[in-house]
Amino acid sequence: MSTTTRMRTTIWGLFLLISVAGLSYASADGRFRVGLHDGDISLNPLTSFTSTEAQIFTGLYEGLFSYDPITLRPLPGVARRWEVSEDGRTYRFFLREDARYSNGDPITAEHFRETWLTMIEPERASAYSFLFDVIEGVEAYREGSETDRNSVGIEVIEDGVLEVRLQKQAPHFRQMLPHHSFGVLHPKALESFRTGSNHAVDEDTFVGNGPFTLAESAQRELLLKRNPHYWDARNVFFNEIQLLFAEDPARQTAMFNDGNIDWIHSGFVLSEVRFRETIVVNPMFATNYFFFRVIEEPWDNELVRRALALLVPWDVIRNEEFHFTPGHTLVPPIPNYPAPEGIQQQDTQTAMELLEEAGYPRGEGLPELVLLTPGGGENNRVYQILRDSWQQSIGLDVSHQVVSHPRYYDALKTNEDYTLGTVSWIGDYADPLTFLQLWTAASNLNEAGFADPNYESLLRSSVQQTGEERYRTMAKAEAILLDTAVVLPVSHSPAVNLIDLEAVDGWFPNPLDIHPFKTLRPGERRAPPGVIRYSP
Repeated sequence: MSTTTRMRTTIWGLFLLISVAGLSYASADGRFRVGLHDGDISLNPLTSFTSTEAQIFTGLYEGLFSYDPITLRPLPGVARRWEVSEDGRTYRFFLREDARYSNGDPITAEHFRETWLTMIEPERASAYSFLFDVIEGVEAYREGSETDRNSVGIEVIEDGVLEVRLQKQAPHFRQMLPHHSFGVLHPKALESFRTGSNHAVDEDTFVGNGPFTLAESAQRELLLKRNPHYWDARNVFFNEIQLLFAEDPARQTAMFNDGNIDWIHSGFVLSEVRFRETIVVNPMFATNYFFFRVIEEPWDNELVRRALALLVPWDVIRNEEFHFTPGHTLVPPIPNYPAPEGIQQQDTQTAMELLEEAGYPRGEGLPELVLLTPGGGENNRVYQILRDSWQQSIGLDVSHQVVSHPRYYDALKTNEDYTLGTVSWIGDYADPLTFLQLWTAASNLNEAGFADPNYESLLRSSVQQTGEERYRTMAKAEAILLDTAVVLPVSHSPAVNLIDLEAVDGWFPNPLDIHPFKTLRPGERRAPPGVIRYSP
């Protein structure tokens, strides 16, 4: 082979290597790049709400337990071991001696107690504070009927031992503990978050205890660096996690195609993905649904709500052409869980009978119905179907208010003029209760204002049960929500991510779509279609 030929071959081989490297993941510099949907992100666990924040928190914070990346079962985190009393009501958690914050300070049981008590303060109304109601004395304290903090069953036995007393035996309790609301905050960060100060989320003052810490923050970018004080730092591979928030999903998709983003969690254009094998779709423990605000007349009348629901062509709304997994239940399918029937078919005759019984014959006297959504093609489609169904059958006036993300969730709480809202809810832990507990009177996420003693009684009974008996009781509670049309399910959402699973180890499809940053490692990326690897 001549020198010229050899040079051409070498240059061609170098070109191919550059082409492949451009699509490979950045293991060389130890940085992993994540694309996320643009929006307001809070790094305050006391007030956070979104699934995007929950994903980010897997890097910045850790509670007594963390998530298994495959099964989502609780793995030991700050707790090295635990003991449970014979009656199943008292848990003792023994903290790791080497558990440290990112500034090197030790983590103590008192820090957990103070963080949890702050989370459930009545004036705070934290979104997830209702998850703590399983603990003795929490519900009364949250509602303000009890003001003594010592009445809450969270006690420090010694610096490294935390004791938690439950109201009743609760088989799901440990399943909840990896959720970020059960995390721990450094006293300085807790005080800053408690007072609403932004200093705790500044990279110069941020203190967390997760496998990573906040290094840089910008309007559409966060940089996390490996926390050298993390108790398991030796098993954290990446030096940096770069979080990029997409103002333009199409541009973010192009960056992924070019190898400049390693994983897109949200914010992409599916039709523009170059390599189809990088699209990962899996069932998710999530439901898209509409709900009635039942606070005011006539929407507090279950006969009216059910009648309106029976006037709707649900086969059109839940059409498989528009939904990956259409659904008529609030709780997604779970083995051995007896799904209630709910409202699946249009039944105009029964609807008219119910309206007559409720005192609104053929809908006469019903006020305008206002639908509040974040907009978008699917919400607009459903609005048109609902509007046409109700206007044509009973002449009901229907209007549509659109509030875009991220302000939409605030509007659900503060706007008192809407009748029907919509939410996509992802379970916080793998149990039906994560959907059903939303609708208790004590829930801070019960935007419907629903309150039913029979419903609450069934949920209380289920907490003391196990196995299929527990599932049957919870299914009866769910049936109340569906049969009285408080909740109108539409579909069960899949998780859709862009990632090359040959290039990343430690990332696994799972029903909560939570992927702990700690477990991620680079794999070996295959050459993309049409490219041949060259070795000189």
